[in-house]
Amino acid sequence: MIAGEAPMVQLTPDECRVLGVLVEKAHTTASQYPMSLNAVTTGCNQKSNRDPMVELDEDRVVRALEGLRDKGLVTFADTLHSRVMKYKHNARESLEIGTRELVILTEMLLRGPQTLGEIRGRASRMHPLGSLEEVRNTLDEMMRRPKPLVQSLPPAPGSRAPRFAQLLCPDLHPLDAPAPRAPDAGTAPQPHPHLAERLDALEAEVADLRRIVEHLARSLGETDLLAPPRPPE
Repeated sequence: MIAGEAPMVQLTPDECRVLGVLVEKAHTTASQYPMSLNAVTTGCNQKSNRDPMVELDEDRVVRALEGLRDKGLVTFADTLHSRVMKYKHNARESLEIGTRELVILTEMLLRGPQTLGEIRGRASRMHPLGSLEEVRNTLDEMMRRPKPLVQSLPPAPGSRAPRFAQLLCPDLHPLDAPAPRAPDAGTAPQPHPHLAERLDALEAEVADLRRIVEHLARSLGETDLLAPPRPPE
């Protein structure tokens, strides 16, 4: 690090979840933003678009909000005729990033390492991201910064697509992905040279369809429509 240069901001897991919720809701439910403590807590504990799922109480959320305020990432919001304290994020200005970078970073804070297609499809619910190539270029820019915000990871087992993870809290999600078991010699099929790209495109299409269904579900008040099924008793 250059002498006199401020170190890269580092967040706790709770701060990551709270910051991710504030950014997400600012883009997806702008009418309910800035957010009250109760709304932030509910957003942290929701069952969709989160990995891992957590159960934070208001005390933990308050501590995370205070930590984010100390780091310049959250501020109090002056709301007319409101007696409830509300909060808003200051991540774009504090981290000196654009909206595309911000929603990509937020998706990683909320759901961990992801492939290019997953990032494009999921983060597009917050802000349009364009083609896979444009998303890849944005990720490259985030990795080339003097203080990188993103790192590249090996593919997960069973996949050929590389993943990307945020660096605001490197230990937030497991990063190690054991290599898939190799098939017997002489029996391994030769992969198509563009298979990873085609899989990424397919994942992006599926994520787009899921985003549309989630939007329709919210408009109908069916917010738990896509929640994971409960295991049989």
